[in-house]
Amino acid sequence: MTPLLQVSDLNAWYGESHVLHGVNMTVAEGETVCILGRNGMGKTTTLRSIMGIVRKRTGRIDFAGQDVLAMPLHRTARAGLGFVPEERGIFATLTVEENLMLPPVTAPGGMSIAEIHELFPNLKERRNSPGTKLSGGEQQMLAMARILRTGARCLLLDEPTEGLAPVIIQAIGDVLRTLKARGMTVVLVEQNFRFASKVADRFYVMDHGVMTQEFPVGELDARMGMLHEKLGV
Repeated sequence: MTPLLQVSDLNAWYGESHVLHGVNMTVAEGETVCILGRNGMGKTTTLRSIMGIVRKRTGRIDFAGQDVLAMPLHRTARAGLGFVPEERGIFATLTVEENLMLPPVTAPGGMSIAEIHELFPNLKERRNSPGTKLSGGEQQMLAMARILRTGARCLLLDEPTEGLAPVIIQAIGDVLRTLKARGMTVVLVEQNFRFASKVADRFYVMDHGVMTQEFPVGELDARMGMLHEKLGV
C-alpha cells in the first residue's frame, strides 16, 4: 500500500532536551497503527511533532505527498492531519454543539453533523450541555468528533481510553472500527494494550525516543513475551 504518512529520521527537542532520536515510521492510507511504549518514551512527542505542535525538529515528515515538517501548524491541519490530545481540550463554557462547530472545515469529505450524531449518539443527546457537564467518555467522543467534521484524512489519537470505564472503551473501539471501514487513517498512542490489539493493523514499539520494533497484528501472539517484558502488560 502507498504510504499516506512517512516519518524519516525525525528528531525533536523540548528546549535543550533531545526527546526523539531518529524516529522512522510509515503508515498506509486506511491503516490503524499503534505506538506502544512505557510512559516517557516519546510516544506523545511523536504525535505532537508530526502535527507540528513541537517546533524544534529535524528530519522529514511526508504526508499525502508533501513534506509538512516546515509548515506552520494551521497549514498542517489543512493538509489533512488532525490531532486529538490526551487532555481532550474541551472548552468548558461552550456547549457540545459549540465545541463541535468550533474548528473550521479544512477539506471536503468530513463527517456531517448527522453522521457524527449517528456515530456518537451521546453527543446528540447532550448537544446543549456545557463542556463542564460532560463525563470523561463524552469529552473524548467530542474531541474525536470535532476533528472528524473538519475533513482530516489522518487522525492522531493520544491515549483515547485513559481513565475511561470499560463500556466507554468498548464504544470507542467500535468507533475506530467504523472509521477504518470508512477508510480513515489512524495513528494511535495507547497504554491499554488489550484495547489496541483489537483495533490496530500494525504496532511500533518505542523506547527512549526510538522505534525499536515494528510488526503486524498477525505476529502479536508471538511477541507477547517481549511485550510483557518491555511494557509490563
